[in-house]
Amino acid sequence: MYPKTTHLWPNGEPPAAALCGEDERLSVLAAHGTDSLVDDPELQRIVNFAAELCASPFALVSLVEKDRQHFIARAGLKESETPRPTSFCAHAMLEAEPMVVPDATVDPRFSDNPLVTGEPGIRFYAGHPLISNEGAPLGALCVIDTTPRATGLTNIQRQGLGVLAEAVMRRLTQQWLDQAARAAIERREERLKQMIDSMPGIAWSSDQSGNLDYVNARWTETTGAPVPMSATEWAEFIHPEDRETSLARWVAAMRKGDPHEAEVRMRQKDGSYRWVLSRALPVQEAGVEGKRWFGTVIDVDAAHRLSEARDLLANELSHRIKNIFAVVSGLIALRSRGRSEIQDFAEEITSAIRALGMAHDYVRPGDGRMSDSLKGLLGDLLAPYAVDGLDRVAIAGDDIEIGPRAATPLALIFHELATNAAKYGALARDDGRVEIEVIVACGAQDEICVSWREHSRTYNEDARKPENEGFGSRLLRMAIEGQLGGRFERIFSDDGLNVEITVPTAQLAR
Repeated sequence: MYPKTTHLWPNGEPPAAALCGEDERLSVLAAHGTDSLVDDPELQRIVNFAAELCASPFALVSLVEKDRQHFIARAGLKESETPRPTSFCAHAMLEAEPMVVPDATVDPRFSDNPLVTGEPGIRFYAGHPLISNEGAPLGALCVIDTTPRATGLTNIQRQGLGVLAEAVMRRLTQQWLDQAARAAIERREERLKQMIDSMPGIAWSSDQSGNLDYVNARWTETTGAPVPMSATEWAEFIHPEDRETSLARWVAAMRKGDPHEAEVRMRQKDGSYRWVLSRALPVQEAGVEGKRWFGTVIDVDAAHRLSEARDLLANELSHRIKNIFAVVSGLIALRSRGRSEIQDFAEEITSAIRALGMAHDYVRPGDGRMSDSLKGLLGDLLAPYAVDGLDRVAIAGDDIEIGPRAATPLALIFHELATNAAKYGALARDDGRVEIEVIVACGAQDEICVSWREHSRTYNEDARKPENEGFGSRLLRMAIEGQLGGRFERIFSDDGLNVEITVPTAQLAR
């Protein structure tokens, strides 16, 4: 419980009536945790100075508990407590001003008090109330003499005693705040520990050198072994085939201060190995030299094995699809052999199937083409048109990654444009060239623009004829508008053909 306010109780004000009841008062006193302040050096300096200021043989910080008054700081007195019924401070703490008793032997409240009639023979007493910030009476800062003082305290002594009483309350309040803060931190730490221990994976932290200083309970539950203290000890639980590479990658990440991620096989307490995903992040703490590391290890064995099974199936399907392309091309070649009237059509169909096969290479798992960019696709599709070592196709501008669903329509689009250029357009002429430019974020929206420009001084006029545009235009419209959600425009110029293609960026990432 924190104090409701950090401001001291106003000097000269009596305690709050609502907190003068014993239950309420003792609850506030207990919350201050004053036992830990017994013989506190700061309080000891205060009582020593109070005794000197008031020229008294005794000075005490007395806290009034249920059955005793407890002297947590004292000067000139050996006893650390006396019974509550004999307490002068139990009276002083209820006052608004310091309580001064010039001669206890003639004061009806104390004349029969054992502390007056016996040891230590109190005659003079002056006690300044100690009132908590919220108004609960806790005890008093008092000075005691065995000789009566008819004039009590001087003004300076009275003021000084008040200043010292405020210093006592600041120390008590600070102790309360410190204890409450520590208790709150301990509760949070315990909750955090419970939360981390309940995680489904292993969580850990280390210093900048990789020395582990915390590993949650999941480690022992998983491995059945004591918590490791270093990366080398940890590595003993990694599968021998993964160990060297994994440790080398971790050391490299530590040296560079880069995040680390790896999938490895970890030994379980039954001796088996399971695939886990290990991640680690460096964190720079304020005022601390070097970076700390925080990491997790999550079991991904089921997902890993499922992925392996899916990859195996996907590879098998991919090879079967590739074989189907080859079979269909073979059937077309077989059926068209010796039939000149369909030879051109058969070659066009076979060329289109080859383009589909090339597009399929971009989406094949495992052994597919490595390039997954638009420029890579264009380079592969148009490579056959470099004749006699001459690069007749120039690809410029930006590049962008393409997803597996976008690869097939893109392959069909540029295969069709290249085929038409080779038959009727610029690539059918010795001096012809094709220039392709890719521009990312070309429009007001997030779009990709591709310009296809054919140039030839002897451009074939037949390429302008509508009958040669029909099928190609329909194919382009189907692929660009229907499958990619884009748009295109064909414009014939004096020296060739310009095709402007615009496609939403999101469609290419599918």
